[in-house]
Amino acid sequence: MSGTSSQEYIGHHLHFLQVDLRDGSIVDSVIPREPAAYEKCMEASGSQSDCLTITGYDQCYFSDLAQGSCISYHAPSEHEASLINFYHLNLDSLGFTVLLGLLFFWLFRSATKRTATGVPTKLQCFVEMIFEFVQGSVSSIFKRKSNLIAPLSLTVFMWVFLMNLMDLLPIDLLPHFASTIGVPYLRVVPSADVNITLSMACGVFLLIFYFAFTNIGVKGFVKAYTLHPFHHWVFAPINVILEGVSLLAKPVSLGLRLFGNMYAGEMIFILIALLPLWWIQWVLNVPWALFHILIVTLQAFIFMVLTIVYLSMASEED
Repeated sequence: MSGTSSQEYIGHHLHFLQVDLRDGSIVDSVIPREPAAYEKCMEASGSQSDCLTITGYDQCYFSDLAQGSCISYHAPSEHEASLINFYHLNLDSLGFTVLLGLLFFWLFRSATKRTATGVPTKLQCFVEMIFEFVQGSVSSIFKRKSNLIAPLSLTVFMWVFLMNLMDLLPIDLLPHFASTIGVPYLRVVPSADVNITLSMACGVFLLIFYFAFTNIGVKGFVKAYTLHPFHHWVFAPINVILEGVSLLAKPVSLGLRLFGNMYAGEMIFILIALLPLWWIQWVLNVPWALFHILIVTLQAFIFMVLTIVYLSMASEED
């Protein structure tokens, strides 16, 4: 591929299906006013910008998706879009996150049903292994009694694992299918979206306060951040600054660690797909996919363990 087409390929695969909440439009997506003329122009010249200028185009909206008319197009603008936009919602990341959460609940709900013969199925044995693994991790780290920590840890581990597992799908499979039905962009790895990982990390951050207030009380929480590491009231302002930075660093590091690893893995798959010969792609894809299975599982395990550790630290007085 040429440099320009390679950049377009990478940019397209890293672009989220974003809806602007202010007007319901799909970001960087348009509808040609004359689809037939646009297709002929693309076959003749191959320049999307020139063809859309000739045929004209309208903005694609949420209601236009899946009708086969929306195409990806970054219209030139005098002002570049800001890096952070609170009006944009990533539909693909949010949608896959919800679907994978429902898949997790359905699988584990199915595994809890009794069999007619009384003999556990393979799914039940697999789920029991995961239960024991998570329970062992929780009991070795979290020393207090809690009815929430074990189910929370199981949910975090399986949810993150399923999101990471989407990275093993062929990089062009679902995006190509989506483009054929009029969905211009599609990213299928929710954990490669920093919005998803930081949102989960913020959820853990709020649970830190819940576990702290529940187990050591408000007074104990205040003492932990005003009398540590220097055990004297004179150093309270310094202690608050030091412990406050440590507290805020927990959700940031938790979310960015998962995002960074999964984004890097997704990028490597994209770069391999840019190689010219299909057999070279397979030679590199298969070993990387096998190695990536370890990364997928390890990152889910690390996210779960750090969640348990942070909640355990918040529950201890000293």
